[in-house]
Amino acid sequence: MSGEATILHADLDAFYASVEQRDDPRLRGRPVIVGGGVVLAASYQAKARGVRSGMGGAQARRLCPDAVVVPPRMAAYSAASRAVFEIFRQTTPLVEGLSIDEAFLDVGGLRRLVGPPADIAARLRRAVREGVGLPITVGVARTKFLAKVASGVAKPDGLLLVPPAGELAFLHPLPVERLWGVGPVTAEKLRQHRIRTVGDVARLGEATLVSLLGGGAGRHLHALAHNRDPRPVQVGRRRGSMGAQHALGRSGHRPAELDAILAGLVDRVTRRLRSSTRTGRTITLRLRFADFTRATRSRTLAKATADTGTVLVTARGLLRAALPEIDRRGVTLIGVAVGNLGDGHVQLTLPWDADPAAELDAAVDAVRERFGSAALTRAVLLGHDPGPEMPLLPDL
Repeated sequence: MSGEATILHADLDAFYASVEQRDDPRLRGRPVIVGGGVVLAASYQAKARGVRSGMGGAQARRLCPDAVVVPPRMAAYSAASRAVFEIFRQTTPLVEGLSIDEAFLDVGGLRRLVGPPADIAARLRRAVREGVGLPITVGVARTKFLAKVASGVAKPDGLLLVPPAGELAFLHPLPVERLWGVGPVTAEKLRQHRIRTVGDVARLGEATLVSLLGGGAGRHLHALAHNRDPRPVQVGRRRGSMGAQHALGRSGHRPAELDAILAGLVDRVTRRLRSSTRTGRTITLRLRFADFTRATRSRTLAKATADTGTVLVTARGLLRAALPEIDRRGVTLIGVAVGNLGDGHVQLTLPWDADPAAELDAAVDAVRERFGSAALTRAVLLGHDPGPEMPLLPDL
């Protein structure tokens, strides 16, 4: 790994809300909430009042009664993302997208051509502001982990360079939540042992962390607390999973309603699998509960598939098993992912040996391709709002 800070983490600020403020001048400078039943995004004016993504809409409006609530426009967000990523690729060919609104860029080979990394980052921010009309924050550091931490500290609309000589001095005073993998549950467990900062973690031996958190998590956090992250920026890596998720209000949800939402998510995911000629073996159900904690349930099939019916049957089984926990804790988000992806080369069947399910999937795909995704819908979804498609949240 280079001894110079050459990795950029570029992260669009309050992305959905910023697009809404860009496109409607009346919203600029005002608190904006995207999404009604559940907050999908909040402007920084709303965040200052305590509103955050994933919060129920009623609670958000109590905290910020003067907020302007707007419905999500996923097509506008996708178009803005494409424009921003084009600027990333004009900056350097080494771009690793993380989600619709953030990416790592490696600018290590560009110093002689266009200047030092901090200058490149400043120009990138200007290009996004002038070309796309959106604010973006950039962290610059020697490792991917530290670049992401730097951008988080610099938000909103900032630029922060962490020089190699000052890495640990910058990192160690930060709260433990800045470490990848430390969510509310892990943070509380660490605080019970008076471990509150990254420096506290760094001063513990690896064996102590392993005894507290388990082997994988303990070693992972020990390495990050010392800024050991050898991962390079990866370009052109094919996704290991495909998924979709749906945010819910905080009020109770009947099993039939959850089943309908699940069917819609599976429909979206399997269609994307087939359009990209991928198949997968591991079906994962992701849940976020009313206390903002998350859980996953998964099952690995004997054979890879992109068949809607097969994935739906498996996902329904996972949901049924999770219903008692959902009843106890409440649920605010459901997600479905298909993992262990491979290339979906399927041998064509003879007419008398055709698979009716595959033929149905192909026919539905063809109709939607020609007439639009709303041309056909599953009967179970009639009377239900399928909700906006959201990027799947990464595991912590």
